[in-house]
Amino acid sequence: MQLTPVLTRAWGEDRSWTLPAYERAEGYRGLRAALAMEPDEVVAAVKDAGLRGRGGAGFPTGMKWGFIPQGDGKPHYLVVNADESEPGTCKDIPTMMANPHELVEGVVITCYAIRANHAFIYVRGEVAHVYRRVLAAVQEARAAGYVGADVLGSGFDLEITVHAGAGAYICGEETALLDSLEGRRGQPRLRPPFPAVAGLYACPTVINNVESVASVPSILRHGVDWFSAMGTEKSKGMTIYSLSGHVVRPGQYEAPLGITLRELLDLTGGVRPGHQLKFWTPGGSSTPIFTAEHLDVPLDYEGVSAAGSMLGTKALQVFDETTCVVRAVLRWSEFYAHESCGKCTPCREGTYWVVQLLRDLEAGQGRAEDLEKLLDLCDNIMGRSFCALGDGATSPITSSIKHFRDEYVAHLGGRGCPFDPARSTRFADQLLGAS
Repeated sequence: MQLTPVLTRAWGEDRSWTLPAYERAEGYRGLRAALAMEPDEVVAAVKDAGLRGRGGAGFPTGMKWGFIPQGDGKPHYLVVNADESEPGTCKDIPTMMANPHELVEGVVITCYAIRANHAFIYVRGEVAHVYRRVLAAVQEARAAGYVGADVLGSGFDLEITVHAGAGAYICGEETALLDSLEGRRGQPRLRPPFPAVAGLYACPTVINNVESVASVPSILRHGVDWFSAMGTEKSKGMTIYSLSGHVVRPGQYEAPLGITLRELLDLTGGVRPGHQLKFWTPGGSSTPIFTAEHLDVPLDYEGVSAAGSMLGTKALQVFDETTCVVRAVLRWSEFYAHESCGKCTPCREGTYWVVQLLRDLEAGQGRAEDLEKLLDLCDNIMGRSFCALGDGATSPITSSIKHFRDEYVAHLGGRGCPFDPARSTRFADQLLGAS
């Protein structure tokens, strides 16, 4: 299987983020094609293409658009979730930096399809350079007639607001993002009602990820059959895989859904020389980890799910045999405990206590019963928290114990971490034995 650069096709071009460069690469042709169609025809085309959400859940994009009630007399909104913050995920930020007009064009097409006249792009606050880049692209598009009143003479009006968040991981959850946009503390909402019925300002709202929206123009440019010819039967099209960690050439690799990690490693130089793959994440740190035995799992929604994990954001973090799995899981757990919004007890209290147990285990101060206590805590968080943060926090813990229980046990009994000689009593024992 080969790489299929579509969203990434112009990343290496001179000033690829500017409007002239984007127009040379067939930019805004998809919008012209969409404006020649009825809005419902655009929704049908995205449905037929099989585009699924690229933000993690993989829900069919066209179906989500179709949930918006029409003729209800209320304003409709599009909200683009650009609050990329999942550990290991780094595809949306380079997309917005190198090719922001692909996103802007996708926003205009999406708004036309769902009959929305105002869109919001919610960008993570720490990446001020990305905020400025997207804002400049919107201004360029407005000056060229692609945004604003009477888009390209079609009679369709659209305003786009680029909003900078304040850097809370929880605002990547779609309803917490809506609360943040409305000026409140970012916390998940109770559903129903769902955003398609009562979202931003209690009006029908579509919330899509950056890559999902940016994938729409290519469908309108090249056609439904072109897009659906890539990928697998139920996971169609191309997507961006974020490869990081102990690999020769980390980076963003755009390929058809269904490629395997083995194939990606072959294309990118493999694991760093002299080392072997130990474990990896298929969709960021909130997904159950995989091991070397999963190298040939198809990286699509169905394949990864059947193997016991989730494709998520397609953040492939690769770790070799020098990595302590307990320490890695502890670092992830500390992140989720810090980023818990505190709204619900299972997540607020559960993530705190798993960190305490993991710290003891990693330092060699844990007890044998702590492993079962960890699993019991995870069981009380899973499915009981208000949003998916709690579920995601348990995934690396339960999956790592499943695959590496022996390594957890090796930390017990006051002997510390076997991967850190300076902190392990095993190393001291060896020194004493040698003398």
